[in-house]
Amino acid sequence: MPDHVHLLLEGTSQTSDLPLLIARWKQKTGYAHRCATNAVLWQGGFFDHVLRGEEDREALVRYIIANPIRAGLVLDVREYPFWGSGVCTREEMIETLFDSRDSGRGG
Repeated sequence: MPDHVHLLLEGTSQTSDLPLLIARWKQKTGYAHRCATNAVLWQGGFFDHVLRGEEDREALVRYIIANPIRAGLVLDVREYPFWGSGVCTREEMIETLFDSRDSGRGG
């Protein structure tokens, strides 16, 4: 998305610190962007939501991946280059999350 980012992160220990992670990530990426463009990249703060056990993780991932379609940036999730996973490939995610009827078109 040109004006925001969606992330699904999983803390791997009791000492995982989301605010610290986000602050460091925004500092590093913001600095690189500022050096390249002389423009500010990030607003202050962020919004987070902790998934509870009963919440549907696949529905959330589907929502995140289809966001560029809803924003009118692309017609198919395969066209948007700025999404991925450290766990599985893009094609594996599309096969798992979208049925053959919508095949990555967010429907």
